[in-house]
Amino acid sequence: MSDETSKKGYQWRFFRSGGFDQVRIETADDLRHLGELDQKLWSVLACPTSGLEFDSRTLQLLDVDNDGSIRAPEIIDATRWVCTVLKDPGVLFQGGDGLPLAAIDETNAEGAKLLATAAKVLAYVGKADADVIAMGDLAETEKLFAPEHQNGDGVVPAELAGDPRLAGAITRIVETYGAAEDRSGKPGVDQARVDAFFAAAQEVSDWHARAEADAATVLPLGDATGAAAAVFEAVREKVEDYFTRCRLAAFDERAAAALNPADTAYVELSLQSLDAASAAVAALPLALVGPGRALPLAVGLNPAWEARIAALRDEVVTPILGAREVLTQAEWQDLAGRFAAHRAWVAAMPANPVAVLPVADVRGLLADGTCAALTRLIDEDLAAETAAGQVDALERLVRYNRDLVRLLRNFVTLSDFYSRHDKAIFQAGTLYLDQRSCELCLRVGDMARHATLAPLSGTYLVYCECQRQGEAPMNIVAAMTGGDADEMMVPGRNGIFYDRQGRDWRASVVKVVEAPISVRQAFWSPYKRIGRMIGEQLQKFAAARDKAVNDQAATGVAGASAKIEAAPAAAAAPAAPAAPFDIAKFAGIFAAMGLAVGAIGTALAAVVSAFLGLPVWQMPLVVVGAVLVISGPSMLLAWLKLRQRNLGPLLDANGWAVNTRARINIPFGGALTGVAALPPGASRALTDPYAEKKTPWKSWLFLVLLIAAVVVAWQQGYLDRFLG
Repeated sequence: MSDETSKKGYQWRFFRSGGFDQVRIETADDLRHLGELDQKLWSVLACPTSGLEFDSRTLQLLDVDNDGSIRAPEIIDATRWVCTVLKDPGVLFQGGDGLPLAAIDETNAEGAKLLATAAKVLAYVGKADADVIAMGDLAETEKLFAPEHQNGDGVVPAELAGDPRLAGAITRIVETYGAAEDRSGKPGVDQARVDAFFAAAQEVSDWHARAEADAATVLPLGDATGAAAAVFEAVREKVEDYFTRCRLAAFDERAAAALNPADTAYVELSLQSLDAASAAVAALPLALVGPGRALPLAVGLNPAWEARIAALRDEVVTPILGAREVLTQAEWQDLAGRFAAHRAWVAAMPANPVAVLPVADVRGLLADGTCAALTRLIDEDLAAETAAGQVDALERLVRYNRDLVRLLRNFVTLSDFYSRHDKAIFQAGTLYLDQRSCELCLRVGDMARHATLAPLSGTYLVYCECQRQGEAPMNIVAAMTGGDADEMMVPGRNGIFYDRQGRDWRASVVKVVEAPISVRQAFWSPYKRIGRMIGEQLQKFAAARDKAVNDQAATGVAGASAKIEAAPAAAAAPAAPAAPFDIAKFAGIFAAMGLAVGAIGTALAAVVSAFLGLPVWQMPLVVVGAVLVISGPSMLLAWLKLRQRNLGPLLDANGWAVNTRARINIPFGGALTGVAALPPGASRALTDPYAEKKTPWKSWLFLVLLIAAVVVAWQQGYLDRFLG
């Protein structure tokens, strides 16, 4: 390389399309020097990772910071990395789903690891002799990541433990804190779950230790205290009620009769069908209330409470106080004090899923080094040379081999869009509507946001909602760049949208942003506006005349009815004389009409005579001039606007950062929208059996006007020079 070339830097090559210069990316050196290209010359600086016709996994790998957007630095880093680990980056231009192993640079440290990983992957999937690795080889994760092998993801399934004790601990952790999915697809544990489980286990062990430190108070019956406490709590309120009644009877003997059930209560019960579980019976006191009485534990109890008091006697009173037939208030208070301490201890139970496990199992896991053993297994898995990161890097390389150049041609340059050989990644499909096909269709996530920015593109836009059976609805925007818009786009019209997979969707127009479509449309638009105006005026005139006729008929009917009703009275009264016919009034009307017709005829004759007075060679120029006066401004305005059509706002509204004015000029716009045309060599029969019958009134009207103009011109002498 000469010194002059070194000073100039890499010699880029550009082509012009879309009204701006675009860099050519065609060689390995173009890829190697991409980071040196001034970003002011890039077509795009950022694009979203969704809503594109591009592999979503590749976009995720490129989006290093996971912000949902791919920016120029991420593109540069990806390209630089590929150039580092490949012998010749030119292999990327070949495309294809497979990457030859020989293309990986084994002299590079990272490239050597990738090559070794590729060999292992091919061996795992039964292709040890293959010299090309494809995306399908990396998709069989159950073969690449067997649960018995470390894979570097930091998740340890039970199959990897190699020890029944550790496998059982992993199962316990999964049952209590849920599973982390291993790359093999098996449930396992990660460091966060191990730490959470053993922290909870230590908390539960400490909680049990507090009870064991004061077992006589907190656990009066040892391991049976929990069951006994449940029996005690089942009768506590009823027993307290009984002893409170007895204390009131001791306070005043007169209260005893009132504190025991009244005779009327028993009379009411006698009228019912009773059993021991009856709520009315259970509401009665436990036993007969008397001053200072003890609670009988066997005889003289309320039938509804006999079984529960018997359980209290056998499971609580006898084990703690010894066998007895009655329970005094002092003895009851002693029992209540013992179980109050147990109740407070239970209320302080740790709120974690480990608390329900047997304390012996929990302390066994804490004491035998299980936590340290599991942590060691996780660390070994993370440090494994055959880590998932190496497989991810290999997947990245294979995907970049297939997709990176295509992305560059839709990012650094827009050559895919302007070359028309391949559709750009932002083109969602083709919309068929109103006898035309629209190739520039984009997915729209937020229609309201898109519609605020997209009109700056200067393009006629049609927003559609697309639906397909079994698929989520989607919104698209289609750019109409050919044909015309007469009676075309109104909300509610339907068409068919074909996505890039060839699937058809029902498309309904929901919004239209109007803009010029073609110069041809602009040429005819003044005449069409005049025609519409005349048609509207004729419709208004016809409607007014129809209303006048209806009103006149209604008035006539009403007048006739009134005359019939007034006939008897009119017979009695003398008839009024009829109004005389005023001929002067009608003469004035006809005179005014004659003046109007004469004025129109004179004006027409003046125009015709002036036209006929011109030299023959000037007449076509006058016709052309008249046409230009009428259509010229509209055509000029449309031409200027069509030259300003810009792709940028359409993409920016979808989250892109377009870095140039990517124009859609008139020829290119015509290529983006196809208009219906008969196939080459097709034949067509012009006979239409249902064609409207032609009437000669237009021809007769033209002939009458022409004769009138000629007569007037002859009378005025304008034809003398032509007649000799």
